[in-house]
Amino acid sequence: MHRFYADERGVQGETAYLCEEDARHATRVLRMKTGEACELFAEGCRFSGEISSIGDGEVAVHITGEMPSTEAKLRITLYQGLPKADKMELIVQKATELGAAQVVPVAMSRCVVQLDGKDGRKKQERWQKIAREACKQSGRCDMLQVTEPISFKQLLAKLPEHGAAIVPWEDARGYSLSRFHADHPDVTDLAIVIGPEGGMSEDEVARMKEAVCLSVTLGPRILRTETAGLCAMSALFCLYGDME
Repeated sequence: MHRFYADERGVQGETAYLCEEDARHATRVLRMKTGEACELFAEGCRFSGEISSIGDGEVAVHITGEMPSTEAKLRITLYQGLPKADKMELIVQKATELGAAQVVPVAMSRCVVQLDGKDGRKKQERWQKIAREACKQSGRCDMLQVTEPISFKQLLAKLPEHGAAIVPWEDARGYSLSRFHADHPDVTDLAIVIGPEGGMSEDEVARMKEAVCLSVTLGPRILRTETAGLCAMSALFCLYGDME
């Protein structure tokens, strides 16, 4: 079944209207007709519906029922050290599918890629588009947000805003994700910090620990930057019951 997002008007009674991009896609690409069934995401909820009218560039949907939410109870923000090439696109896509709430690119000392100003905004727009398509494909009720790249200093300021923060690190010993879960069974807002290809410096990890970030191990094997965050999220969503 085709999935669409409502426009800013949201649900009005039993009617909603597709956002401009989805209305164009539904009519010009999919060539949908009135009476055809669809899923609609609006105001953080998921609805079943059918196309009720098409005209003047608008597509109206008649809401037939509300569907169960697909959103995770654990809100995860992934702070990702900027990787090379197109790895960030893969990370954004898969983080969206898994259920992350936000992806924040971070410029760290060992990042080969540095994005500032116009380049950062251009990349952010591309990553947000990938997140949007992944949200539709995976049936997400809420849109994952990808921010513009931030500095390491900005990262340190943001970490205390979360209920808890962890940094998987190859030199961490003895403190696993299962231990973290046992110590923090009720956390609902979690930050995960992942280093770039070159990893994180000891100074960066030390400064994050000072900012209430806990270092954790993901096991004895060294994971690539595009694997580590996805591995941590998968394990945590499982531990916190979001894969039941």
